[in-house]
Amino acid sequence: MNRPDSDSRVRAWFGRAFLLQVALISVAAVVGVFVASALLEGVLIRAALKDEVNHYWQQSDANPSFQLPNTRNLRGYVEDSAPAELRTLPPGYHDWDHGGLEYLVSVTERNGQKLYLVFDRTNVSQLASYYGLVPLAAVLLVLYVSTWLGFRRLRRAVSPMITLARKVRELEDAPSNVEGLASLQVPADADEEVRELTEALLRYSQRLAHFLERERQFTRDASHELRSPLTVIRMATSLLLEDPDITESRRRTANRIQRACLDMEELTHAFLLLARETETGLPVEAICVNDLIADEVEHARVLAGDKPVTAEVRHERRLYLDAPEKVLSILVGNLLRNAFSYTDQGQVVVEIGERQVRIRDTGVGIPTTQIEEMFRPFVRGEGQRRGGHGVGLTIVRRLSDRFGWPIRIDSTPGVGTTVVIDFPNARME
Repeated sequence: MNRPDSDSRVRAWFGRAFLLQVALISVAAVVGVFVASALLEGVLIRAALKDEVNHYWQQSDANPSFQLPNTRNLRGYVEDSAPAELRTLPPGYHDWDHGGLEYLVSVTERNGQKLYLVFDRTNVSQLASYYGLVPLAAVLLVLYVSTWLGFRRLRRAVSPMITLARKVRELEDAPSNVEGLASLQVPADADEEVRELTEALLRYSQRLAHFLERERQFTRDASHELRSPLTVIRMATSLLLEDPDITESRRRTANRIQRACLDMEELTHAFLLLARETETGLPVEAICVNDLIADEVEHARVLAGDKPVTAEVRHERRLYLDAPEKVLSILVGNLLRNAFSYTDQGQVVVEIGERQVRIRDTGVGIPTTQIEEMFRPFVRGEGQRRGGHGVGLTIVRRLSDRFGWPIRIDSTPGVGTTVVIDFPNARME
């Protein structure tokens, strides 16, 4: 399966984070400058004008000939000496544009006399912007440079981790091959944690390779050493059953041996299949589920023996599945053998419907509280079943989970059991 390059994804993530951080810092800084400028003009200048007004009235009371303010930025007027545009203004603070300049006018009234203070705030606005933006630019430059250096440092620290992740992912298809990980060259200035992680991964990969090699040897040897004697036993019982002089009691014994031998062969094959790490070596083919189930019903029917149990297969749909045939045979075969084993009389009905198979029996049933317990190893149901090892449903659950075929069980004690197998990817006719 193709995956996006981890290094590219991490670089893109860091790039987005860096740009977002730069944008947020810039917006916050610019907004801060404008807020500071507004506070300077709106609060500080008005506070200064208020102090000037108070100072003038105090001095005027002490000396009626006290001169009005007359500086480059501040001019004072009383009564008719004020420009005509200002005389109509009520007491308070007012903005006044005159001659291309911006003024803030303070109008106060005392004892029937009005005082007009006109402050030229044009230069103040320019100075506020200048002394706000210049330090802002310096601060932003320092922040950007430090953020960029931190970004490069972080990316440099993360790069060995990305390389390790890529090497490990490359080993997924061949876990026993540790040369790729062993050849990894960690940068000389890498952190100590990265070095420790590299060494730990290498040791773990080597141990995993040894485990897998032992697993392959076991499955190979077990496949030969276990199947060979079972094949000999099965062939010997077949020859024994062909003897016309065999007594009826010995024939029944031989049949039981043969059935047990077939059961052990299926069990051995299932265990060896589940022991594999992957399904490599299992041929995937187009299976007609209907035909496979018909064959498995015939194989499982011998378990009924002389019991009054009938078997029926109802074909509501024809299902086709791309899967290893042996896997499906083991799964269905275990469920059918359980159905026949725990049914003393009545019938076993297999219904092949829309992307699912239902196996219904009229056996002893399972209490609802014990259904999940039946999937645990070596747990056996009640009834008169002979033989069995208590692992059939465990194998069924593991195969269903491994190949994505969900299984549901609905059972009533004394009435029977219904097992539903879903095949989501099956094709229907």
